[in-house]
Amino acid sequence: MKPMLATVAEAVPTGPDWVHEVKWDGMRVLADIHAGVVTLRARSGNDVSVSFPELGSLGAGFDDLLLDGEVVALDAGRPSFAALAERMHVKDARRAARLSTTRPVTFMAFDLLRLFGSDLTGQPWSARRELLERLDLAGPHCQVPPTFADGAELLAATADQGLEGIVSKRRSSPYAVGRRSADWRKTAHRTSLSVVVGGWRPEVGTADRLGAVLVGVPDGAGGWAYAGRVGSGLVGAAGARLAEVLKPLQDNASPFSTEVPREDADGTHWVRPRIVVEVKSLGWGGGSGGARLRQPAYLGVRADLDPADLIEVTDA
Repeated sequence: MKPMLATVAEAVPTGPDWVHEVKWDGMRVLADIHAGVVTLRARSGNDVSVSFPELGSLGAGFDDLLLDGEVVALDAGRPSFAALAERMHVKDARRAARLSTTRPVTFMAFDLLRLFGSDLTGQPWSARRELLERLDLAGPHCQVPPTFADGAELLAATADQGLEGIVSKRRSSPYAVGRRSADWRKTAHRTSLSVVVGGWRPEVGTADRLGAVLVGVPDGAGGWAYAGRVGSGLVGAAGARLAEVLKPLQDNASPFSTEVPREDADGTHWVRPRIVVEVKSLGWGGGSGGARLRQPAYLGVRADLDPADLIEVTDA
């Protein structure tokens, strides 16, 4: 099963038909619980259970359950994608177990899709939410975040607290499996951006140590517009891990449909645009050939997204 997705809100919806939740800066995950065993699947459908062993506790006391939610890594009480990135790609069970104690994650459960063998996706959000709250899931690694009636007030509060934004949901909406629906609408504070990697440059003074990546965003025609060079955040282990992911994708030509300035293109190793990463920046500025990210910094690989997700909705 693929999760329901939200559309971008032109304005925060108002009125009694709508309810509002915090938009978490994490990894969308479906938690499938059967006979006490928890299987975690990312938005892509990949099984990521081994990466988050502490979430095995979700299965305690439940025989059959399917939850939709967000896996977040909390830093001083706030979700941090940079902290989560360290956990997302771990495939070794022993290393994942160690990280579960030093950098634990929390599952923010916000929807209930199946209970005791009954499919709830056709039920209205309000009914699913009532059942979710009755389950008493709160524990050391799980929360059922509250909902709010006033979306504008919540949006202002999330801005003050440095959170990602809000999601507004129509109380009567069924769960649209695998589809993007206007019954869910997201309003984000643009603190970070998902981009695709199209090339990498060696660190100064080296031949093969990754020092920066060239990134792009959807160009509106199925391709990738060059968005700039990202070097900050790639020192040490972060750069080495990304280099390993990019090496098998070596290509002969730039994947970008727009001009890459010579100072960025010279010495670049081009790669097929398959890897999505998260960056933060100071917004957009002008540049030769188009807009560029201002002072971008690397946060981590988005293992839960692929390039098609970015083309599907250009604000992703």
